[in-house]
Amino acid sequence: MCEKVKKITPIPKQLLSEQLHDSNMSILQRYCHKVLGNNSYAALFVYELLILLFGNLPGSLGYALRKWSYPRLFKRTGSGLILGKGVTLRHPGKISLGQRVAIDDYVMLDASGAQDAGILIGDDVVISRNCVIQGKTGPVRIDKRADIGCNVVMASVSGITIGEAVLIAGNCYLGGGRYFLTNPHEPVMDQGGFSRGPLSIGDNSWLGAGVIVLDGVRVGKGCVVGAGTVVTEDVPDFSIALGVPARVVKMRATTQDEENEEDGDGI
Repeated sequence: MCEKVKKITPIPKQLLSEQLHDSNMSILQRYCHKVLGNNSYAALFVYELLILLFGNLPGSLGYALRKWSYPRLFKRTGSGLILGKGVTLRHPGKISLGQRVAIDDYVMLDASGAQDAGILIGDDVVISRNCVIQGKTGPVRIDKRADIGCNVVMASVSGITIGEAVLIAGNCYLGGGRYFLTNPHEPVMDQGGFSRGPLSIGDNSWLGAGVIVLDGVRVGKGCVVGAGTVVTEDVPDFSIALGVPARVVKMRATTQDEENEEDGDGI
């Protein structure tokens, strides 16, 4: 794999405990800001009403009513939206959904720190049960036909981009940041965090179950990353990577060429 020095960027981030107990705002203002990113009580009323009435409604009736009512919460939605029950939304006004997006039960979409770009989910994307897609201090983009397995966590610090037709198996973790460790006598959480840059997964790639991809890493197009692999450095296009940390064990282009040779006479 290609090793290169990554630029370290400090992460400007307020501790969650400070956000939840900010004495400059009332309890209702803090809740409104956390959920919607503004102080509009009218928008909060609509949000709370829809969540209360339809958020956990089971069966086909729940699907139908969420499909009818929830689009007004998002920045933009396409037709054919499927929303499971128990979906948690943070700053939905910064979330855009394409055509025929399917989001299963108990998914969390959090654009609270995703900046102006927000969370963008393309056409025909499937997001399975219990996933967390969070713009902590950076945006998230998931291109068309991506398929995200159960319990996947995406924590965007400097940005996460998932290419077209990417397959991500269950229990993967993508992104996150890192903490400075200069003072051993100070709590790690108080020393501040940093990022090594945006994370991207190239078109047509496949991440096996339980893969971890750290921030600042580019996984190229057409790659296969084996189950349980921890990716800390860039992975070139059309490669197969395994291990902790990941290492390239084979190039798919070479494998395909060999298979073509073995398949016969060449037409």
